[in-house]
Amino acid sequence: MYNILAGLKEYFRRQEIVTDNVVFRLHYIFTTVLLIAFSLLVTATQYVGNPIQCINDNDIPIHVINTYCWISTTFTIPTSFMRSVGSEVPHPGIGAGLYESKDQKHYAYYQWVCFILFFQAILCYVPRWLWSAWEGGLMQTIVLGLNCGLKTVEERTVKKKILIDYLLVHIKQHNMYAIRYWFCEVLCLVNIIGQLYLMNRFTGGEFFSYGLKVLTFANADQEERFDPMVYVFPRVTKCTFHKFGSSGTISRHDSMCVLSQNIINEKTYIFLWFWFIIMATLLSLLIVYRAILLAVPRIRPMILHARNRFVPNDVINAISNKLEVGDWWILYMLGRNLEPLVYKEVVSELSKRIETNESNNA
Repeated sequence: MYNILAGLKEYFRRQEIVTDNVVFRLHYIFTTVLLIAFSLLVTATQYVGNPIQCINDNDIPIHVINTYCWISTTFTIPTSFMRSVGSEVPHPGIGAGLYESKDQKHYAYYQWVCFILFFQAILCYVPRWLWSAWEGGLMQTIVLGLNCGLKTVEERTVKKKILIDYLLVHIKQHNMYAIRYWFCEVLCLVNIIGQLYLMNRFTGGEFFSYGLKVLTFANADQEERFDPMVYVFPRVTKCTFHKFGSSGTISRHDSMCVLSQNIINEKTYIFLWFWFIIMATLLSLLIVYRAILLAVPRIRPMILHARNRFVPNDVINAISNKLEVGDWWILYMLGRNLEPLVYKEVVSELSKRIETNESNNA
């Protein structure tokens, strides 16, 4: 297990320069790693055995039946899930005779689970890739190492001057920087909602209600329990194989197949159901928060002051009134990267320089 998942620890390396939000990081780091880990576990046969093993009482070689049932579809009888196991049916969803003449529910998704999970991981990383391309290392460039202790006062003074000069020269030119980042956050929400629909389609329309059914099953009385995980991810299915008999007629051979891989699949998708609901909620609240920031400018000084309380309120209010939303966002992100005292000095000096420039222009 460690050998399989050890390489994923590289995704959790601490960022020296922060250019995004914690919810954004949960989306492109934790969710991406989670999906890749599940994709690897599904293919790890040493934990669940062969993905399919069929029972065959005929003269057909068992490896032929296993291969055929894996590459084709297996099926269950939906009406047999609610019948008594051991007396009416041998396993949930396995019927015979009258029961089998009913509608059959076929399963072919198990061949694609690892690929779909890996594809979902790529989709979760796309907003991060896009933001990295757009951001272009700007924050790391203008921080100039002021996020960590410097050796001399002279070095700190020089770098602060370079940073303040940059902010003055490029004032009111950072709106696109902020808009692109917020677009990536919206893209995260679109991605999560889209993947919920993808997983629902992939599981035959069962995913949206999957988590609620599992919770209901856990709280139900023992006599009334019906395991929804067995219905969505059956552990035993049937497979029909046709071949020519000795007289040239077509003969039918039924096999029961154990889908051991579904032991991993059912746990994977119940975890993903809860996690994606949590992420959709967090991202929705984040988007509402961003919309309030854009619509109500007077709350920006309060948020900027909450980021670094070393900076006096009057300085925060004065500089916020002179900056557009993109410049405000740059200052906010600088507050997450600079040392608190250095940030206070930068904001205070920047406020004075802006007032001086306006006085000179007037």
